[in-house]
This record gives sequence, structure tokens and C-alpha cells, in this order.
Amino acid sequence: MRKRHQTGGVKKQRGKWLGQWWVDDKRVARVLGPVKDMTKGQAREAVARIVAEENAKRDADRIWKFGEFVENVYFPYYSRKWKRSTRENNINRIGVHLVEPFRGIELGAFRRDQLQDLLDAKANAGLSFSVVDHLRWDLKQIFDMAVADGRIRLNPALLLFTPKEAAKPVRRAMTIEEVRLCFSVLARRERVIAKLAILGGMRPGEIFGLEWPRMNATYADIRQRVYRNVVDTPKTDQSLRKAALSEGLVMEIEEWRAASGEMSRWVFPSENRTPLSKDNCWRRNMAPELKKAGLGWANFQVMRRTHSTLMKALGADPKLVADQLGHSLDVNQNVYTQSPVESRRGLVNNLEKHLRLN
Repeated sequence: MRKRHQTGGVKKQRGKWLGQWWVDDKRVARVLGPVKDMTKGQAREAVARIVAEENAKRDADRIWKFGEFVENVYFPYYSRKWKRSTRENNINRIGVHLVEPFRGIELGAFRRDQLQDLLDAKANAGLSFSVVDHLRWDLKQIFDMAVADGRIRLNPALLLFTPKEAAKPVRRAMTIEEVRLCFSVLARRERVIAKLAILGGMRPGEIFGLEWPRMNATYADIRQRVYRNVVDTPKTDQSLRKAALSEGLVMEIEEWRAASGEMSRWVFPSENRTPLSKDNCWRRNMAPELKKAGLGWANFQVMRRTHSTLMKALGADPKLVADQLGHSLDVNQNVYTQSPVESRRGLVNNLEKHLRLN
């Protein structure tokens, strides 16, 4: 919008600097001073200050609608800190579930019960606990910003809660027998991928973003991931790590390297020598075989959860497991305590032996 984001302009008129800017689609002008007393740069700074002061006053007096505030203030600010994947998900979720029903409502007109009614309705409509809980947090953050900017006095979303009716997912993990079955029904490439997820505890984006130069004899140096076919940095700071690889898995990786001919820098390349698509690989090569074996409910999230579950059963140090997965345990342990990759390699070797894969 021109009248909100302009900085104004200047021109000479009868030996004086004249500042000009727009207000409600009408041009406004003011004499800034004699040309002999100020440079053009000083005149520009002067008119920019005037316009900024007037815009600030107009914004303070303005009645903001929810949709306008979210799209013109909230999104532009917070999207600067969101990763690409997070930005896409957040904008879509907030746009569909919050902006659409609340677009024309004034920020100061919202009441707590009205917002809680929306969350209740979303839960009863079958949205997952995770989505509804995200919406609760979104509302709190949006209205926190409105309070901070002086648009409203109190945050109506401060005490919202996620309804118990929101569907909570069944978080399954594979048993040892199911892990063995999983490995036995997959072809070589897909078996290596599954082992990186289950034995190595790696995320799918990290697996498909692996490059041969980052594959060590004892670990995978994770410095990137592939998300929706775009190479990006890992999900979190903790995700930047060296994921220990068990001895048997290292052997299988080397066998895959020899079989694939290492024609690309990617460990799992597509025919075009770009990173293999996770969705295509899963849909075409992995899911059908797992479904035939009665493991149709399994996915990459289940595989990582299986890694954590089996490690716990083995009595592994939770800190070592968290570092292997690229998760945070708590700020103190993860900021000030680091576990060497050699320590975690013993754990993944123990896991592999426990599964009797050698």
C-alpha cells in the first residue's frame, strides 16, 4: 500500500526544498527549508522523518482487521525466521483455518470463548491433535504481536487449550521381528535406506540428501537435507551432526556404492543424477513391499521412532540417543554436553548385533 510504505520525495521550488507525499490518495506538500541551507540529501531525510511520524500516528489510530494484520504484519515479520518448509506449512495452516473464518473481524473484537469455540470445532471436525495445538499456538503468537504493537490491550488467546477431542495419533514402533521382516522384503537400495532410518535414526530428508564425500567409515556427516525436492539445511541446529553408522550398515553402504557405480555425488541419485525423491521411492518401491508383508502402517516416522524405542530397551544413555537422532533432550545437556560419535557407534553396533543382522 503506497500510503503506508512511502518515504516521500523532494523538489526545488522558488529556492526552497518542497517535500511531497501521499495521504489517502491525495498529494500533500510542505516547505522543508531554503536550498542554500540544506542539501538534497538532508531534505530527503527531513521528509522521510515527517512521513514516518505521520504513518506511525495513522497506524496507531487505525482499526486493524484480523486478516489484514496477519497478512501485512504477522507473516512478513515471522516468515523471516521460518525455514522454507516451515513457512509454507505455517502460511497454509493459518490461512485456511484462521484467516479464512476471521478475516474481517476487528482485532479488538475477539473474545476468548470465540477462539476456544473455533478450536473445539476444529477438533470435532476430525483435525489431529497436532494441527489443533498448532492453531492454538498460532492464535497466541498473533495476538501477542498485536499486544506488543499496541493494536489491542489484552491477548484473548492467552488461556486457550487444545480440546481433548482432538484426535491423537497412534505412535507405533516396530518390534525386533518386524524390523527383520522389513529388511528382508526390501530390495538392496531400499533396504539401505530403511537401515539408515532404523539403525542410524536418520530423517528421510537427511537420508536422501546424503552425498558420498560426507560418508565416513564410521559416520554420516549430516549438513543438509532434501525437502520437497529442494536441498536445504537440516531441520534444527541439533540436526547438524555426525550420525554413527554400525559396522554391518557400513558394509552394505559400500556394497551399494559398488553396485551403483557412484555415478553421482548423491548416495541415492535419481535417473537425472539429482537427489532421489523420497515420495516416489516410498510410493513405488518401499510401501508396496511393506504392505505385502503386513507392515503397511509403517513409514519413515515409525522407523525413527523404532530406533529410539529399541535403543531405550537396550538401556542406552538418552543423551547419546538424542544426539544420534538430532533431537534436543534439554537445553543444558544439548548446549553444554556433547557426546563423541565413537560412543554412539558402540550403541548402533550393539543394536545391529541384537537384531542378529550380521
